[in-house]
Amino acid sequence: MPAKPAKCPICAKPTAHDHRPFCSRGCKDRDLLQWLGDGYRIPGPPALQEGVDSAEEDG
Repeated sequence: MPAKPAKCPICAKPTAHDHRPFCSRGCKDRDLLQWLGDGYRIPGPPALQEGVDSAEEDG
């Protein structure tokens, strides 16, 4: 039984060798924008702000 071709995680079209694991530059860019815009999140408790604020005050 031959292996199933991989599908793009954004649009489910077959992947392209140059843009793996995506099918095109467009889907690759859409995924990057999701990461940059906080579109992908892992549920959990809020992060503590203690370390972030003190680092800025020292400089």
